[in-house]
Amino acid sequence: MLKSMLSCCKIYISETRNKSALDSIERAAKLFPEAAIVNKFEDETYNRVGYTLVSKSNSSDTCPLKNAVFSMVNTAFETIDFELHSGSHPRLGVVDHICFHPLAKTSLEQVAETAKSLAFDVGSTLKVPTYTYGAAHSDQRSLDFIRRELGYFKPNTSGNQWSGGPQSTDLPLEPDEGPAQVVQAKGVIVIGATNWVDNYNVPVFCNSISTVRKIAKKVSGRGGGLASVQSMALVHGDVIEVACNLLEPTKVGGDQVRVLVEQLAAQEGVTVGKGYFTDFSQEQIIQSYLKLRS
Repeated sequence: MLKSMLSCCKIYISETRNKSALDSIERAAKLFPEAAIVNKFEDETYNRVGYTLVSKSNSSDTCPLKNAVFSMVNTAFETIDFELHSGSHPRLGVVDHICFHPLAKTSLEQVAETAKSLAFDVGSTLKVPTYTYGAAHSDQRSLDFIRRELGYFKPNTSGNQWSGGPQSTDLPLEPDEGPAQVVQAKGVIVIGATNWVDNYNVPVFCNSISTVRKIAKKVSGRGGGLASVQSMALVHGDVIEVACNLLEPTKVGGDQVRVLVEQLAAQEGVTVGKGYFTDFSQEQIIQSYLKLRS
């Protein structure tokens, strides 16, 4: 019964180097023990951390998952100054992105209600411009659409880095919740609900960002590559990664992405490293949660 009624939330925070802030954020989640952190993925080069939380599915008002995530978001805004942030991964705010996913027999509609409730609380209580997408938005718009409208994919400093807060307090896209102007120390937040998404990255041993961007474009569905795959090229230390969102991983998975990246890289005369996921699979996440709860 427990396994059949679970919800998952992934929360991406623009920070890894401020360890005291991350400790505070994790303590905030532990105030709601029914919602467990089952994975933490830190990338210091990107200066970005991803947390995966799971809890039993409840109504949006009493959901321990929503309460734990709100507590983490609130603490993140209290302990992190977005104007001091820099890294080679794009981001829109201190808390860049939150997505809810149904697990097992929980419906997408259930987690969408939780996402919408969280978006309202963040916008109205924390006064942060909040955008919704997927099943949490009336038009089912995509995360990709919001990001493009807000200039997410364009580095704002040299060396393909993102640094500091937004250049203007005015927003080119009206938020769904919260104020219409952004506080530079906080940025904005995007909250959605979708079916399961895998994140899969392939390092390319190349120092030409334009070459890897060409590869990433040919991998993506948008560029005529693999359907349901979104990809971009990001500098990651001494390599450049093809970073992918696999929107339908049961149809197009990491192995297919890796093979195509290898083929395209060979055409450009460069080699690739071993691809990797940034989180566990759905089933691994369920089992990790059940083990923690037992």
